[in-house]
Amino acid sequence: MLAQAVEVSEFVRPHIDWHAFAPELILLAWGALVTVIDLIGLEKTRRYIPGLTGIGFLLAMIPVLTLWNDGSTRVLFDGAYVVDEYALVLKGLFLITGYVVVLFSTYYMADGDYYDSEYYQLIAASLLGMLVMTSARDLISIFVALELISIPAYLMAAWRKRDLKSNEAGLKYMLMGVFASAIMLYGMSLLYGVAGDTRLSVIGEAFTVSESKPLFTLAVLFTIIGFAFKISAVPFHTWAPDTYEGAPTPLTAFLAVASKTAGFVALVSIILEGFSGQAEVVEPFMWILSAVTMTVGNLIALKQTNIVRMLAYSGIAQAGYMMAPLAVYGTVSDAARSSIVTYLVIYAAMNLGAFTVVIAAARRTKSGEVASFGGMINWSPGLMAAMTVFLFSLAGIPPMGGWLAKWQIFSALLEADRNTGVALAIVAAVNSVIAAYYYLNIAKQMWFLPSPEGEFRPFKVPAALTAALVITVVLTIGMGVTGFVPEITEFVAAP
Repeated sequence: MLAQAVEVSEFVRPHIDWHAFAPELILLAWGALVTVIDLIGLEKTRRYIPGLTGIGFLLAMIPVLTLWNDGSTRVLFDGAYVVDEYALVLKGLFLITGYVVVLFSTYYMADGDYYDSEYYQLIAASLLGMLVMTSARDLISIFVALELISIPAYLMAAWRKRDLKSNEAGLKYMLMGVFASAIMLYGMSLLYGVAGDTRLSVIGEAFTVSESKPLFTLAVLFTIIGFAFKISAVPFHTWAPDTYEGAPTPLTAFLAVASKTAGFVALVSIILEGFSGQAEVVEPFMWILSAVTMTVGNLIALKQTNIVRMLAYSGIAQAGYMMAPLAVYGTVSDAARSSIVTYLVIYAAMNLGAFTVVIAAARRTKSGEVASFGGMINWSPGLMAAMTVFLFSLAGIPPMGGWLAKWQIFSALLEADRNTGVALAIVAAVNSVIAAYYYLNIAKQMWFLPSPEGEFRPFKVPAALTAALVITVVLTIGMGVTGFVPEITEFVAAP
């Protein structure tokens, strides 16, 4: 009887790997601590909240590094939550991204007439959802993580409460986000109904043996469409430009990088694990989605005069590039996963850097127009040099990191050795040339055209923005020159 009681006790109270959950637990506990400090100190502690938030993100990096050093794969909850090297790289990416966003948010939020402590707490909450998303291998945990990411973002998009554009941004983002979640949840319910389980591994097995192909096809398409809204793929992108322009610029960077990356992480996990046996259904849809997204994004970006809207459409086009390997994943799933992770890491560095320059320059020009960058070589050569690095990287010009990201995408498409892969590689190459035009047009404004103000007053960049620029410039150039990213993403063959 005693032995049976011990067995029952062990069954009821299973062993929990606290080390595997350490990044999430530290972020959660530190966020609660910062909230308590803010409630007690109010205005007295307001100026310390950004620094404390950034420290919390760096502390959460410690268990990420120790887990990486351990090297073992930790599978929890019967495969519903997995902590492996693939997840750890993405956790590190999100934490660094969050830290950089805090750096360039500090002066932006302080300059506005808003109580900004809740802003940093909402960033931490959204970031917690992103950490969970990297390890989620279950439909329920994926959906919960996605909503934890999205709901704080809805609030932050409308942060400038007395700005009609910000109100519009928050409302549009929330309505379209809720609509996308409903579509996605319907697709997930169909997946569960057919497979009888929410774990991606079980769904993948059910897809290979089930004869309910029409229902499977419907479930696949609804699920992918739901995520297409989240990553702003065409034609589900209409919320992105207005939201990006109306939201506070630091949040725009957060949405364009971290939130989009989280959507891609979930999409890649579901397709490569849950839909592994349905390539004939998924690949044609992803081919069309990728080609249309990169083409429409680049063509509309050509006409933009506001740099934030231009970066919004540029981000839409970049999503098209990142989706391309999913159009051939049936034969090169390992290369597809590796190339997407590589692109996400490099995209985060160069896009965050570009937004940092936009925020810094706007402190002087008080404008978001491309023309306001005129004469930057005279009034801020440092910003001009940094922006040139990011623009060249976004255009895919060596030795900046962007060329490496695109090279990985092209390699995956050509490795498939299929006409569809070659055709999509050609579409991506043509779009890269189109994109180079509007990226280099900004460079022309900075290098050769005069300042609209007609004067060249020296401009000093605040310390926090300088730190963000140093981090992103070093990463963008370093990854392009050393090719470090492919080395650390070779493991993504199978989580």
